[in-house]
Amino acid sequence: MTQTIVVLTEEALTHPDLRNLQTLQGEEPAEVVVLIPEDRNESVLGEFFRHLSLLEVGEAFRTFSSDDRRHDEVAARTALEQSLHLLTREGFEARGRTTAGDPVDALVQEAADSGAVQAVVITRPHAMADTFHTDWATKAQDKLGIAVLHLYSGSGFIGDS
Repeated sequence: MTQTIVVLTEEALTHPDLRNLQTLQGEEPAEVVVLIPEDRNESVLGEFFRHLSLLEVGEAFRTFSSDDRRHDEVAARTALEQSLHLLTREGFEARGRTTAGDPVDALVQEAADSGAVQAVVITRPHAMADTFHTDWATKAQDKLGIAVLHLYSGSGFIGDS
């Protein structure tokens, strides 16, 4: 019997992300459903401070630009294609879609529709959201009523959700 793992990520999956999913999969075959938001709906202020903390002053002020919506949709589709290609190349059964609206609601709905046994959120660290437990994994865990694994993209580090 194939188990379903729903993955909500803000960018294309990487090889380290794949290793983490292989560990979760265990001996049972798994279908991975990848969801990538077209609009990450991030806190503009949180992103502003994240860029400033990394001394990316120009990028910090670009977070206030409102003309990036089309770029976000294209980037989401590209990230989805790359993720699905990587997953299938490594032997996973994979499907996915980009989402509009609240990404956590999309994760909850997909988990219910697919009968997922696991939900995983893979993001970059977001200092404000992670600190104040307003990150996607915490919100999804509250809505699903099951543990949601929060991994940091490209690493084996687990978020504090």
